Amino acid sequence: MTDKKTPYFFALLPILILISLLAYNVFLYGDNSLGGANQLALLFAAAAAAIVGIKFGAKWKIILDGISNSISSTTPSIIILLLIGALAGTWLLSGIVPAMIYYGLQILSPEIFLFASAIITAIVSLATGSSWSTIATIGIALLGIGQALGLPTGLIGGAIISGAYFGDKMSPLSDTTNLAPAMAGTDLFTHIRYMMYTTIPSFTLTLIIFLVIGFTYKTSGTQDINELLLAISNSFNISGWLFLVPVLIIALIIKKIPAIPALLAGTILGGIFAIIFQPEVILSVASASELNISSAYMAVINAMGGDISITTENEMINNLLSTSGMAGMLNTIWLIICAMIFGGAMEATGLLKRVAEPIIEYAESTGSLIATTAATCIFFNITASDQYLSIVVPGRMYADTYKDKGLAPENLSRTLEDSGTVTSVLIPWNTCGATQSAVLGVATFAYLPFCFFNLISPLMTIAYGYFGIKIKKLTK
Repeated sequence: MTDKKTPYFFALLPILILISLLAYNVFLYGDNSLGGANQLALLFAAAAAAIVGIKFGAKWKIILDGISNSISSTTPSIIILLLIGALAGTWLLSGIVPAMIYYGLQILSPEIFLFASAIITAIVSLATGSSWSTIATIGIALLGIGQALGLPTGLIGGAIISGAYFGDKMSPLSDTTNLAPAMAGTDLFTHIRYMMYTTIPSFTLTLIIFLVIGFTYKTSGTQDINELLLAISNSFNISGWLFLVPVLIIALIIKKIPAIPALLAGTILGGIFAIIFQPEVILSVASASELNISSAYMAVINAMGGDISITTENEMINNLLSTSGMAGMLNTIWLIICAMIFGGAMEATGLLKRVAEPIIEYAESTGSLIATTAATCIFFNITASDQYLSIVVPGRMYADTYKDKGLAPENLSRTLEDSGTVTSVLIPWNTCGATQSAVLGVATFAYLPFCFFNLISPLMTIAYGYFGIKIKKLTK
């Protein structure tokens, strides 16, 4: 923290620099802006924050410690990202993802696909408490099915993310669902019950929108389903036994096994199943003539670590049957580290708190207080680049204000989730946005317009605030 109050313009300056550089990068590089330009923009903005902080009394060591703490907080996320890359590789090699696509193409039609995708990911995420694990497993398969049906990847990504974040938000196993009531000062199940008032209408609207789109959207370039099925079955030994691995991983997560060991188990099992069920694919990836320990090891390691692709006679399927393993996640990890450097510098210098001060003063009525809380959560998702900070910091900032106005803490906890949890995935440089974009292979701005649940949720909670719907008061 600085020793003296920083003038508001100087506190805002690093954010203005960041926004200007990010906008210019998108103009110059387009989708390639995440290949290095945006990372450097975050570093330049972090340097500006450090300079402003030091000018107004912050110590360099404090800033450096803040950056270190910020980066270290993402250690689990970085490990999970690497494991997701490895898991995607072994699940492709073993035929697990192709099997999901194979059976999914026979069950799902373009008309109900988006609706069904949101429902499926919502159920899995609700059971596991993890949107990340849901998107990295079921989500990847659904993306392949949707592409084969001729739907745009951005639209498919929006349906997958909408369902996954609904389940994550409502699950008692979710970390954010536990974090929000802890910050606001209420208990978990009171928080979940109170979230239902805004979350269920938001998700219902989302499902209706996906149904309408499904029955009105004209798919272009949809290939004959039988050709796609034939291409998959000719390249892989498709079997229902392959589903044992995803079922086991979901069961582990439901049993509250942490995500890292669960994903590691899924990755290793994928490699084992590849050796058992896909010996021909193993030989192809390893460029070997016979199946032995060396060729099996090489194929599995190649799938975990780097690029592999399975070639069939169908070009559409070829586009689906490729993965970059851990190496494909390195660019995202680079982005997350740079984002945490910026967030850490802003928080350590006290500039984030200084920027938020006038916003707190604006909140007078219940509606404006809830709207201000939602805006602050989104602001921290953009500037601190971390979902947890967008819950923790506003939770601390507004807890006393809600009490002073006679509002029960579940109003605050609900608003934190309705605006902090769900909007994190919409920011390209936020840990959630960067991760889901990398996992699905879909640019954040491509899926953002179709994440209807994530867009509706903050608007719903603000509307409830202004109209006084389900606003619980403190009892004397």
